[in-house]
Amino acid sequence: MLRVFFFSLLCVGSCLSAASPRTSSYSGEYGGKGGKKFSQSKNQLDGPITAIRIRLTTYYIVGLQVRYGTTWSTPVGSQGGHLEEVFLEPGESVVQVAGKYTSYVRKLVFVTDQRRYYAFGNDYGISFNATPLYPGTVLRFFSGRASTMIDAIGFHWGTYISVTRGTDLFNCIYYSSQTKMVNKRMHVA
Repeated sequence: MLRVFFFSLLCVGSCLSAASPRTSSYSGEYGGKGGKKFSQSKNQLDGPITAIRIRLTTYYIVGLQVRYGTTWSTPVGSQGGHLEEVFLEPGESVVQVAGKYTSYVRKLVFVTDQRRYYAFGNDYGISFNATPLYPGTVLRFFSGRASTMIDAIGFHWGTYISVTRGTDLFNCIYYSSQTKMVNKRMHVA
């Protein structure tokens, strides 16, 4: 019986991977070699990016904090400098990040799918332009290295899974090997 279960699980997993297109990509790391590594990969579980706080001085981006859903991430970098904040509209997502760096991140420009852009920092250094590899994907979370400033930054792109919260059901779409679409419901614990 246990063998049948594991065989079924293996078949479902291979079916999903064969039918699901790739939707995640990474851009970076842009900046210098110093600082301590950080990743906000767990924060993306709180929801999409809804706001960004940037701390900056005349020359550098020194701090970063991101709101995922309604929860703010732990700040990275310094709490010094001048604070600037941007709040995205409901349903709005970041689809491009450009900027400049030397040994540290100097400038960040966020572009959204609503054709709005938000620029922070100094226009000096090596330019970069980060975009997702796959269409229909958006900025999911940040990673990089930070000390008393943001030494380097990377961008992780992907899609969001739809969750129905009113009935505590999670809707998953599975594709069979015959490309028939089957909608299954699984209880969320």
